[in-house]
Amino acid sequence: MAPLHERLADARDRLTRAGIPADEAALDAEVLARHVLDCDRATLLTRARDPLPSAFGRLYDELVQRRVAREPVAYIIGHREFWGLEFDVTPAVLIPRPETELVIEEALSAFPHRQLVHKIVDVGTGSGCLAVVLAIEFQAAALAATDSSAAALEIAALNAARHNVNRRISWVHGDLLQDAGPGADLIVSNPPYVPEADEATLQPEVAHYEPSSALYAGADGLVVIRRLLDEAPACLAPEGQLIVEFGFGQEAALRDAARQSGWTVERVRRDLQGIPRVAVLRR
Repeated sequence: MAPLHERLADARDRLTRAGIPADEAALDAEVLARHVLDCDRATLLTRARDPLPSAFGRLYDELVQRRVAREPVAYIIGHREFWGLEFDVTPAVLIPRPETELVIEEALSAFPHRQLVHKIVDVGTGSGCLAVVLAIEFQAAALAATDSSAAALEIAALNAARHNVNRRISWVHGDLLQDAGPGADLIVSNPPYVPEADEATLQPEVAHYEPSSALYAGADGLVVIRRLLDEAPACLAPEGQLIVEFGFGQEAALRDAARQSGWTVERVRRDLQGIPRVAVLRR
């Protein structure tokens, strides 16, 4: 069997030919090898020229072929890091992304006295990444996490148990804020916000593998956000805030929808590319 460094080079070339950018292909080849060998990156590098276990070749080739088909690495290995924590993911949930961490940062900024936050609602929880991190950061709060997908709620509950916050989160199987109850100090959401017409422009990893119900929201991508703006007031405490993620080019339309629904946009947070990404709203 070829040594590890040759297997990695071959995998990188296969992934590049499949249309994956070269730097991403090199990283993916390493991540998949680490998954098969159950080791960290430092160990992988020290083993680059060592003999490999007899089963490595077959197992590794199977994973690389899945990636060649543009299946996301997170689904192949079954987890993704978010806020420095590992979260289980399956095709039943959206893969957590770095820009969604801005929702956490804005929540911490909005409520510097964390012990005064008693109820948080995460709308469309998916993997549970927002609910779990907020439960860790806001130790005095009880949380409700909603999702229309029972399969997503199962994954979210597993992630909450992994990080020892499951007893403080109520899982609500329903549409948006249905059955979330009143009195929330904070409502957060990473809702579907991709315009349906954009499906053809998405990367295959997204369009072919991630759950469409967590991606698309009507012609302009704001159907779900508008509903959230309408429903959230009944669930918020008087001084409560709503923090919501939105998509590229949607800031003006979101501000208009907020104004029509009686909201004040306190601030809009941009991501590392300078794209407006997260809105903090108050009644």
